[in-house]
Amino acid sequence: MKTRPLFAASVLLAALNSAGAQAGGGAAAPAAPADIPHIAFDKYTLPNGLQVILVEDKRLPVVAVNVWYHVGPANEAPGLAGFAHLFEHMMFAGSKHLPRGLADRLLEGAGASDSNGGTGYDSTSYYDTVPANQLELALWVHADRMGYLLDVLDQKSLTNQQDVVRNERRETVENEPYGIVEEALNHALFPPEHPYYASVIGSHTDIQNAKLADVRDFFTRYYGPNNASIVIAGDIDKVKARALVAKYFGSLKRGPDVERPQVTTPPITEERRLIVLDRVELPRVYMGWLTPPAYQPGDAELAVAAQILAGGKSSRLYQSLVYERQIAQDVDADQDARALASTFLVEVTARAGHTAQELEAAIDAELAALREHGPTAQEVERARRQIETAMLTGLEQLGGDGLADQLNHYNQFTGNPGYLAEDIAALRRITAADVQRAVRTWLQPKNRVVVAGVPGEPTLPHDPPLPKTPKGSKTAKSVKTRHAGVNEAEAWRAKAPQAGPAPVFQLPLGESFRLANGLTVIHHRNPALPLVSAEVVIRSGADSNPLALPGLAGFTAQMLTEGTQERSALAIAEEIAQLGAFMDADSGTNASAVSLLALRSTFEQAFGVMADVVLHPAFPPEEVERQRASRLGDLLGQRDEAEAVASVAAAGALYGPRHPYGYGQLGTEPAIRAVTRADVQGFWRRHYVPSNAALVVTGDITREELKALAEKYFGAWQGDAAPPFAPGTPGPTRARVVLVDKPGAPQTALRLVTFGAERTSDQYPALEVMNAAFGGLFTSRINQNLREEKGYSYGVFSGFRYGRTPGPFSIAGSVRADATGASVAEILREARAMIDAPLGADELTGARNAQLLSLPNGFETNADIGASLAEAFVFGLPLDYYRQLPARLAAVTAPDVQEAARRYLDPAHLVIVAVGDRKRILPQLDKLKLGPIEIRDSEGQLLP
Repeated sequence: MKTRPLFAASVLLAALNSAGAQAGGGAAAPAAPADIPHIAFDKYTLPNGLQVILVEDKRLPVVAVNVWYHVGPANEAPGLAGFAHLFEHMMFAGSKHLPRGLADRLLEGAGASDSNGGTGYDSTSYYDTVPANQLELALWVHADRMGYLLDVLDQKSLTNQQDVVRNERRETVENEPYGIVEEALNHALFPPEHPYYASVIGSHTDIQNAKLADVRDFFTRYYGPNNASIVIAGDIDKVKARALVAKYFGSLKRGPDVERPQVTTPPITEERRLIVLDRVELPRVYMGWLTPPAYQPGDAELAVAAQILAGGKSSRLYQSLVYERQIAQDVDADQDARALASTFLVEVTARAGHTAQELEAAIDAELAALREHGPTAQEVERARRQIETAMLTGLEQLGGDGLADQLNHYNQFTGNPGYLAEDIAALRRITAADVQRAVRTWLQPKNRVVVAGVPGEPTLPHDPPLPKTPKGSKTAKSVKTRHAGVNEAEAWRAKAPQAGPAPVFQLPLGESFRLANGLTVIHHRNPALPLVSAEVVIRSGADSNPLALPGLAGFTAQMLTEGTQERSALAIAEEIAQLGAFMDADSGTNASAVSLLALRSTFEQAFGVMADVVLHPAFPPEEVERQRASRLGDLLGQRDEAEAVASVAAAGALYGPRHPYGYGQLGTEPAIRAVTRADVQGFWRRHYVPSNAALVVTGDITREELKALAEKYFGAWQGDAAPPFAPGTPGPTRARVVLVDKPGAPQTALRLVTFGAERTSDQYPALEVMNAAFGGLFTSRINQNLREEKGYSYGVFSGFRYGRTPGPFSIAGSVRADATGASVAEILREARAMIDAPLGADELTGARNAQLLSLPNGFETNADIGASLAEAFVFGLPLDYYRQLPARLAAVTAPDVQEAARRYLDPAHLVIVAVGDRKRILPQLDKLKLGPIEIRDSEGQLLP
């Protein structure tokens, strides 16, 4: 998998604990309920066995290409744990007609987004979303990987990807809070000989032991067209798409027949218990059970049970452990459906001062009640509705993990890409008795694993040093020469296909009107799915915090859903959940917002609840205390996250204590403890006024319907003008290097920061193009250097966080602890190179087009569109801003980019923040002679 660029937009309103209901199999498909969207598709199979699924969807001029190979860790040989994932990385390392890095450059330059790969236990996927006129390019790339990888396979590529994957393991397992605890849970659920025993990423030893011969054998055995399926969904002509598939994939040779793994998973007959030490502040309890495979009886019922147990504030574990008893910080439950055996997991983090033993007893009480008495019919209906809403929301996006991926998922597990209607129909048939039966059958105490992750010094798995290349070893060229590929050479494949005619597309404009009280209403109709997204945006965020109370904006926003004059906190949560909706309130740097996602059929009811929390919050004293305790717990958790600590320390170093940008969104422990109900109520009264707000609504709703709802629910909203925006003057540190000690950390979280630009800057297009070339794209200079060439990191990226005043420009990533100094030196060298010479024509075109041609991909979902319209309001941009942006991006020149680099990439102005093992990294940084070094704590505050 490729890492995502820094500051990639995320506008999800909520994340379900269960990714989707999976219905039991075996019965004939029932008639689809009328209110379930119908996805028309064609499915056929090429003579070589490749399954092809075509979906014509004209919503946007984009196409998602999604290829699944039916292989994963379930197919790995003993001693090669993590090999399927390592091989996924190898597929990006170059093929016969696409030298290493060329595919990524071509796709990014063509405007591709969601371009990545992923490895699950039973499958491996590769996907891109491209402009409609670049479909042939995407098919050329995927076909060359499928047919011609072995022709150029060499040890250099394998060695590089072994470094990258091992860095990924350090970042996502060993330096991630509770990462090794979760790995221990997996090991306890399955015996060592089971293919699900190891985590998908595997172990350092097995990753390092992989040989070229293993890669060749794996490709030959599992990566033939007969073990793959491809979904092409979007703005296509099906006849032309069929011809292109035949052209690029039709001549590829069929591979050997692949038998699905036949593995018996031994049941757990006696409870297994583990205690695992980790560098964490709070204990966490995991419980795991073996459960039915995907789409088998009991699977969907357990997905509903997971939602009832831990699906948001209306769930049993949340209400009991988090809300009422206040012994837990957070709760989660999930039915993780797989082909050979699924797992049901419960995960609960303790509140400070409470123990794993307390959590376990409380979880057991809730599980026992669910087994003994079952859920109520209302709970089951609530869970079903929320799962269904989440499933439909996933279809808004064509690529990534959206529609195309879901069809491939259904195809692999059920044989029917159009299983959605049957899936939802089966979900709707689940009763309280069904859920109770499944819980009684599968979630018994004697059949589980219990793992407690507790604070302490962890024992990390063996991390062998990188092997040295022996003198006289075979050269990459000789290795390539001696090993022939699978498919015959076809000269025409050497030339990249030409793009088709550029699609004509107007980015969503949004319609705006204003109520008599001054509230701005912005609307965009999108009837593609029966969903509506709404957001009340307040033009005051952390930038409006009083200096003595950093975090107050966030505290206020999160209090909105904790009780109104007519509804209690739990009543709000239960009413929203019962409607199958999701509502959230939060604050960012420049704005606060209450967000809502609902089905069209329940939108007005949910909209009424949203209006109530915005207009009539009661700020009950007991809820203020609950929120205080929760935020203190979040602050403890933040201290465990090296990258979060680096971000907060960078903010403190760059802006100082006299500027609201100098703190994290949570604020500081003293500030959280000092906040009073009057402070929260006062912030709401001053800033949550109609003249400082916008109601942004996108989805299946007309302007007339929205106008009536806005008048009904928000027409009486009154308030004085919000205080003028006056954030103060930054007071940056005089130090050049900021260090936060994280003893024993295997990686260093780096941030190199300087002052950036306002969102309204005329230089915005040039800044985006400059950043794309330097660190915004996967093929950017710093990521290619530190990841692909040096093997120091899993990924390093850069980005601007624009504000009403200049926000930070940040370069961020985690690097091997022993490569901290070298990584900083390389980043500074790349920054200087951007200043010293203009971009060449090809690099400029690629970076510019990556921004310009990918613009439509940012408007796929209602939430995407709403976020763009809300941004326009917050920063005072015209509603037609995004329609003007393409021409402005197209006009960016090499001198424009060089001027932006001179202003924002000057190494002398970059403050280096490093969070890691001080004993290991301080000597490396000292050698660079960068300047004064200061030490800060995990909240970013200067230590004496």
